[in-house]
Amino acid sequence: MSPAPGAEARLRPPPKCNECMIKRVAWSKPRVDLCYDCLPGGPFTAPPCEKCGSADYFSQGMCVRCHPGGPRHLGACRGCLAWGVYRQRSWLCSSCIWWRTHYPWGVCGSCHRESWIAEQGACRLCLEQARMLQEPGRALDLVVANEHGQQLFFANMHFQRRRTRRLAPEPRASKKKWKTPGGWGRPGPAPDQLVLSEWVQPVLVDVPPDPELVRRRALIENSELTRYCAVIVREHAERFGWSKRQRNDVVRSLRLLQTLRESPTAKIRASDVLQLPRYDGNIISTLDVLDAAGLLIEDRPRPIETYFTTKTAALPPVMREQLEVWLKVMLDGATTAPRQRSRDPLTVRIRIRAIVPAVTAWAGAGHQSLAEITAAQVRAALPETGGQRVLMEQGLRSLFKLLKARKLIFANPMRGMKGNRANATVPMPLDTVLIREKLNSTNPAIALAVALVAFHALTAKQVSELLVTDIVDGRLTLDGRSIPLADPVRERLARWLDHRQARWPNSRNPHLLVHQRSAPRLLPAGRTFPWKQAGIRPQALREDRILAEVHATGGDARRISDLFGIGIETTNRYLDTLEHPDLISESQDVRGTSTPR
Repeated sequence: MSPAPGAEARLRPPPKCNECMIKRVAWSKPRVDLCYDCLPGGPFTAPPCEKCGSADYFSQGMCVRCHPGGPRHLGACRGCLAWGVYRQRSWLCSSCIWWRTHYPWGVCGSCHRESWIAEQGACRLCLEQARMLQEPGRALDLVVANEHGQQLFFANMHFQRRRTRRLAPEPRASKKKWKTPGGWGRPGPAPDQLVLSEWVQPVLVDVPPDPELVRRRALIENSELTRYCAVIVREHAERFGWSKRQRNDVVRSLRLLQTLRESPTAKIRASDVLQLPRYDGNIISTLDVLDAAGLLIEDRPRPIETYFTTKTAALPPVMREQLEVWLKVMLDGATTAPRQRSRDPLTVRIRIRAIVPAVTAWAGAGHQSLAEITAAQVRAALPETGGQRVLMEQGLRSLFKLLKARKLIFANPMRGMKGNRANATVPMPLDTVLIREKLNSTNPAIALAVALVAFHALTAKQVSELLVTDIVDGRLTLDGRSIPLADPVRERLARWLDHRQARWPNSRNPHLLVHQRSAPRLLPAGRTFPWKQAGIRPQALREDRILAEVHATGGDARRISDLFGIGIETTNRYLDTLEHPDLISESQDVRGTSTPR
């Protein structure tokens, strides 16, 4: 209840005593700046209240309960007009305090009063009035219930609300409709668009929320974010064949994000979604929905950046900044001298792993910048021989060349230093027992992947990127080549397709190999699937297959190049093994005869 225009000053609490700054002044009119204890010649005993006779004196001859500005003065609730609230609780009852944290401020559609408005478009007073007059088996009628006035009530009076019988729900026309935790199907139309802002008020004190309280609040939260994303969630569920559990997890994640985000109009950062496992949320599917809705701010570091940060965390600041400049050019390329194309993240990872020992040793010796490194220190840091020396030379040469071009160091210590060539490795055959064991694995994904490499020498990348449509009538179309699949491969392919149909019947993923995380999406399973679980390297298996074909055909270079799609230099690497009879692969016993062209 808003006070009268002239009563606003009367309701304002009187000022505190200028001396003790604890109690209120003895009088406001006429003005006195001291309390009874601090008056000159005091302390004096405060008189009793003029209205109720209480000894709990406050100011102006009244106690804390009778004075309009006292903390225990009774008044009407600002939300529902209930009588019996205190100033110290901001003139709100317990129910309206909860409403203020869950519903927005607006104008009630029934009484046209400004208050906190629920999803039905009405304030709490109109809703309570409609619930009192609700007939059994009927929905709330806000218009009729509030047509002839409203019944006020006392604040904080907890009473048992009358239960009304509900009508039986009508049968649904479609079975695709679904319910989700927290009342996803509650009344309220989905907004056409959300008002978003890129600016967010910075947090002064970052206090981690209580997971249990966040989870409880998310179960009853039904905001514009969840209603706006409802259509997108349903579209993704139907398009990618999500299960009911996965849809419910995404809805729960959206409610958690609405509860946790700093502002109702702010977009959601991907780094905030990554924190959802603490609250039993779903990450990848939620990111897909937010990206489709235009609500996602992509701020996740790339895996190679995370790896770089881990390796260089203990380095001096200047040295770490120089390495960051080199990393940026390696990943994104450079259009200024020295111009350079972007490198594959796997190549960058190998370079980082090669140079980190030398850089860490220089930092441990007391160097703060790479500009202090000399050619003698570089030679001392390089290994004596082997592949590690070659990799470190390549990484340091790339690093110092870039830093010198960017004028971050005075001289390139690698200039004029001769490099060593990497010794060519000799392909070696695998154990026949190991190959046979993996071909007969109970896991259909492992059996199929091993068969594709063991019989047709596919790479791990090719296996992960194979589409279901690439195999037609027992022939595999790969890079413009038509490869007839061997009979053992066809058997394992049929077993895998049966397993995939039984495990993920609604999956729309076009790739041949899928797992639990990639089945409800359109992404490939990745190069490490299923090799990490199989315990065998696909490159070693591929080399064994090519080596077996070389010895079976007597070194027909043209046939080897056409059959496996490799260049002449790679082919010569395998042909050189003909001079070593001990390298004949025993895996021919597993495959039988060689695969025809």
